[in-house]
Amino acid sequence: MGLWDKLKGEFVDIIEWLDDSRDILAYRFERYGNEIKNGAKLTVREGQVAVFIHEGQLADVFQPGMYTLETANMPILSTLLGWKHGFESPFKAEIIYVNTRQLIDHKWGTKNPIMLRDADFGPIRLRAFGTYAIKVKDAGIFVKEIVGTDGEFTSDELVNQLRNIIVARFTDKLGESKIPALDLASQYDEISDKIRLQIAPEFEEYGIDISKFLIENIALPPEVEKALDKRSSMGVLGNMQQYTQFQSANALEDAANNPGDAGGAMSGGMGMGMGFAMANTMGQAMSGVGQAAAPPPPPAPTANVAFHVSVNGQSYGPYDMNTLKQHISGGQVTCDSMVWKQGMANWLPAGQVPELGNLFGPPPLPTTEGTMPPPPPPA
Repeated sequence: MGLWDKLKGEFVDIIEWLDDSRDILAYRFERYGNEIKNGAKLTVREGQVAVFIHEGQLADVFQPGMYTLETANMPILSTLLGWKHGFESPFKAEIIYVNTRQLIDHKWGTKNPIMLRDADFGPIRLRAFGTYAIKVKDAGIFVKEIVGTDGEFTSDELVNQLRNIIVARFTDKLGESKIPALDLASQYDEISDKIRLQIAPEFEEYGIDISKFLIENIALPPEVEKALDKRSSMGVLGNMQQYTQFQSANALEDAANNPGDAGGAMSGGMGMGMGFAMANTMGQAMSGVGQAAAPPPPPAPTANVAFHVSVNGQSYGPYDMNTLKQHISGGQVTCDSMVWKQGMANWLPAGQVPELGNLFGPPPLPTTEGTMPPPPPPA
């Protein structure tokens, strides 16, 4: 290396910072012991600020532009170094570039649920999360309060402290609002604006401006959300008595319309039997809904008689007279259905049992020819 190259390496003529990362908030210009001489070129690009530090003291701050370093544009540093009429010899100073671009999509969220007293649910726990955007507003304060002696300062080193401030103020503001949990979604914008205004002065103490604060969601615990879903489902169903009766009628119809093959016959019998049981149970359960607490009418003398019904070779029952009347009216039991009760020797068609004969109406009138009439014409 020649003498000229050695002398040239002792000076810094061009000072600039090129970086395409959005995570670095501050970068200390690498001098490697070199000095800055009079007339050196300083370049500060848009989204940057250059801060000069002399012996630990904050000196001049340069906004975006290109500068020729002279006494005229470094008044604070000139005063610190005692330059009255300009300087000729090189000097040493730390130069820190600060990123002043807006940093967006920073996440915040509650680590633990927030305990609140709600007007609808009583004591509840809520979780919340969202995003915020920041940028360096005062580079001097930022360097002095945050960066310190770091050679490179990233946003990750700052967001934890900012997140703690956000969560603390959010918890306090949410508790003071007294807004019911089910109405919070309609107040996200209003709550966000209030919290941003509250935390802005605290961020400014670090030289930072919070330009955007958003609440994405305030959530109930999963078990509470499941209970709300069930409650909403019941509201959609409406009248539970009518819904139960409708379901029972559908079950009986499906059982009666099953195919007549072996497997279908068995499943049809089982379905019809289950339909009988459901109709009987639901009818008894729903009969007292909405009625006054008056005693029921006395039962008929045959009310206690119970019959078994044979459907596709399967026995179902026993059913009392009232239940059989319902099944006869619905067409599930006909006069040809085989029935049996205690004391009978064999199964008989229901129409031949004295206690049930009058439930099917009067017998058909005989014709003059002594035979049954043909089927009636179609409708």
